[in-house]
Amino acid sequence: MKTTIIKIALSLSVVCAGCDTDLQPYTGKSNETALSTLSDIQIATYGNYAMLVAEPYTRHYLTLNEWPGDNVVQSGADGDQASLGASYQHIPTMYPTTDFWQQSYKLIYGTNLIIERIADGESPELDQLKGENLFLRALAHFNLVRLFGRPFTQGNGENPGVPVILTAQPPMEVARNSVKEVYEAVIQDLEKASNLMTVEKNANFASRETAWALLSRVYLYQNENDKAIAFANKVIESGKYELANRDTYIKSPTLVPESNPETIFNFRHTIADNKDKNAVGSLYYNDPATLSTGWGEYYTSQSLMDLLMKHPEDARLKFITVHYINGVLQYRGTSPQYFINKFNWQEGIANLSSPVYLRLAEMYLNRAEALAKTGDAKGALDDVNLIRKRAGLTGNALYSTGNMQGHATALEVVLEERRMELAYEGHRPGDLYRNNLPLVRAYPGMHGTDNFHFRVEPTDPRVVFYIPEREIIVNPSLKQNP
Repeated sequence: MKTTIIKIALSLSVVCAGCDTDLQPYTGKSNETALSTLSDIQIATYGNYAMLVAEPYTRHYLTLNEWPGDNVVQSGADGDQASLGASYQHIPTMYPTTDFWQQSYKLIYGTNLIIERIADGESPELDQLKGENLFLRALAHFNLVRLFGRPFTQGNGENPGVPVILTAQPPMEVARNSVKEVYEAVIQDLEKASNLMTVEKNANFASRETAWALLSRVYLYQNENDKAIAFANKVIESGKYELANRDTYIKSPTLVPESNPETIFNFRHTIADNKDKNAVGSLYYNDPATLSTGWGEYYTSQSLMDLLMKHPEDARLKFITVHYINGVLQYRGTSPQYFINKFNWQEGIANLSSPVYLRLAEMYLNRAEALAKTGDAKGALDDVNLIRKRAGLTGNALYSTGNMQGHATALEVVLEERRMELAYEGHRPGDLYRNNLPLVRAYPGMHGTDNFHFRVEPTDPRVVFYIPEREIIVNPSLKQNP
């Protein structure tokens, strides 16, 4: 079958398991013709970035990676099937996982077309574009294996992961690679990408530093702590980024991300990309003055609110809008309405946001976690304190090896800080389960079988999602998660 590419690259015909095969070409050009010039390849690469901005990617990436944690609480019934993940009652036919899987492999296919087209060393410009597509392919595979494969630290990566697709002409049936094999492919892509990319780019595009940043995350998830430290150091020491000052940090959701000195990579949404009430920000926020801007049905959990309120001066409380009427805290069901505004008001538009995928604060916290695990408690606490100082905390709110404020280990301190700093950005369930920690919800909300006391062990089958049923049907080589 002759595959074709749409030059404006907002959708691609995909010949692989789990991808649509009946899309019609817009230009009728073969891949060889459509990707014949540098300009063609640049346009197609823009199209691959555009796939991240599509609702099936951005929204589902954030909800599927955040709602199964303990930072966000579902306040009541709603129409988003990602809530089945929040309650750990998800099913193989839910549309968020189906759509995310398909969009991810469309992105992988689009990157493969370009990667195969460019030989290394043809020109610095082509090397850069090849590197950017290698980064996007690595990102797509890694985000998939986090959702559908068990944490690497369980079984040392030998559990089933997702299919690794490294060609634009894969067989019609592909089996699941192991989690370890997926990680190996991701690391190989990122290392090569970092060597190929030499052009300075802002946070809307991949660069050498974005590859290093994602390598730091991947190695941390793999429990390769020395390497996680090394790549975090490369990003920090590059001098390209700096922690935003407190005021910039507080207003960061309202800024275009490339103007934030802390942002490494984001899913850049322009005004034309505004999803309005289908945006993730609409799920978290509804303007208290008008109650007309969003659904506002998922709130900050009481346990995270209590943690942040230990220090009312903490800047991270500014990402929460507490809903009062005449001074009275409002509830939906049993849940206080702690609206989350971290994905709102970019360029003054209520639900416009460019969610950040990588930022400098994470690099400090990646390094802190890895340092704690390798025995350098002081180094770990020093990195945590950098983040806390930026949040406006001083004095007794900072940690030392002689005063960890009731925490038994530096690692406990780091994981708590990651919870507060990276809240709502899709980290918390992974932080728990890769560290063999349970999810504990001892606060009101729609948690599943018990709406006041809910616990999920890291070995529970449902800490990963089912492979979408549609993919199993069209590709019998795929084996379902138990």
